[in-house]
Amino acid sequence: MSDIELPPEAEATQLDEDDRLKPAFVRAVLDAVEAGDVAAAHALVDPLHPADLADLFELTPGDERADLAAALADRLDADVFAEMNDYVREDLIDALSARQVADIASELDTDDAVAIIEDLDAEDQREVLRAMDADDRAAIEEALSYPEESAGRLMQRELAAVPEHWTVGDTIDYLRRAEELTTDFWEVYVVDAAHHPVGTCALSWILRTSRQVPVAEVMKREQTLIPVDMDQEEVALRFQKYALISAAVVDGAGRLVGMITVDDVVHIIQQEAGEDALKLSGVGDGDINEPLMSTIRSRMWWLFINLWTAILAAAVVALFQGTIERLVTLAVLMGIVNGMGGNAATQTMAVTVRALATNQLTSSNTWRMIGREWWIASANGLGLGVLMAIGCQLVYHDFWLSVVLFLAMVLNSLNAGLSGVLIPITLDRFRIDPAVTSTVFVTTMTDVVGFFVFLGLATLFHLH
Repeated sequence: MSDIELPPEAEATQLDEDDRLKPAFVRAVLDAVEAGDVAAAHALVDPLHPADLADLFELTPGDERADLAAALADRLDADVFAEMNDYVREDLIDALSARQVADIASELDTDDAVAIIEDLDAEDQREVLRAMDADDRAAIEEALSYPEESAGRLMQRELAAVPEHWTVGDTIDYLRRAEELTTDFWEVYVVDAAHHPVGTCALSWILRTSRQVPVAEVMKREQTLIPVDMDQEEVALRFQKYALISAAVVDGAGRLVGMITVDDVVHIIQQEAGEDALKLSGVGDGDINEPLMSTIRSRMWWLFINLWTAILAAAVVALFQGTIERLVTLAVLMGIVNGMGGNAATQTMAVTVRALATNQLTSSNTWRMIGREWWIASANGLGLGVLMAIGCQLVYHDFWLSVVLFLAMVLNSLNAGLSGVLIPITLDRFRIDPAVTSTVFVTTMTDVVGFFVFLGLATLFHLH
């Protein structure tokens, strides 16, 4: 069978206590592939779930993925590609023919197929679409016509819909004989003659109701409809707010064109949460599988912007060079004042960006949010200011220096609190993503105002 001797832990189980593939198991599979023992590699991966097999490719070094894909070609089906990291999937798809990609996409629900095809180059997209069946090609082309990260891209067209004049028996017979129906759904949509959704029926209601009862009598008329052009982040918020399992998607005329299910929304929530956190840090996609040069470019651009904000802050310090020369202690203390202001602003900014992203912060409660952060900043500034003033007096025995330090801590805390809340809100009002740009503006405000307030007060009090 195989000349590869597997470590005992790899033979016993492939996953660790956190349901991640063990390094020993990954190495055993790669060693079998390297030795040309395809049978041994298959024996190892056969028990794996498609999601775990996708993880195997993600954990494999880039220069070994092609050999692994060649050895496990018959296991690389649509389910595995649907679970794969975007960068790893693109890497593997580049090595496949248009016919192979078309075959994989045809096996997937529309939303998963779109996720694969939308990342291809325009020419590759055309080749893949030409290789698909007419019906599948039409569905994919329609999905690609919608904006990126919209409900139209996210939805799947395969759904169960019945007319409102049917009985429960008619519906059950249809669900049993219609081979083209999707296999994963939780509710049946009820539509009128113009294909407008008028209600929904949970499968449990259908199964527990007599056959002769009209669907219109058991359906739920209140439903949450998703416009086809709605942003996926807003879709996720609706699912969260109304505890939805699935929702109908409608076009501009109100006709039913697809559905979104909760499993897709879980991915969105995870993606959007991670995306906002990474944007605040300016690290691009933050994916360890992202190409090296792409990562360098995204981080370099962010650091280049921060360099100019640092230069601006240094210019403010240079204005008070004479004051610093007279009292070198100011150079020691201004770092503390500025650092505390930066940390306070980051706290406020993170809360504000999250509140905007989750629709907790709206026009109706904006001033309440600003007032709340004002009082928090005031309390923090006073508390830390008193503490620092006492410490300064004990160490330097300079009353006026302690007063300046106290005032600077209070004023910079207020500046940090207001900057952290007002800048994201302002950017959001101008339709600019606050998660992307808030950090630069907030950092600049805390640095420039922090240095100016502390050194300006020191100059005003003629400290020397």
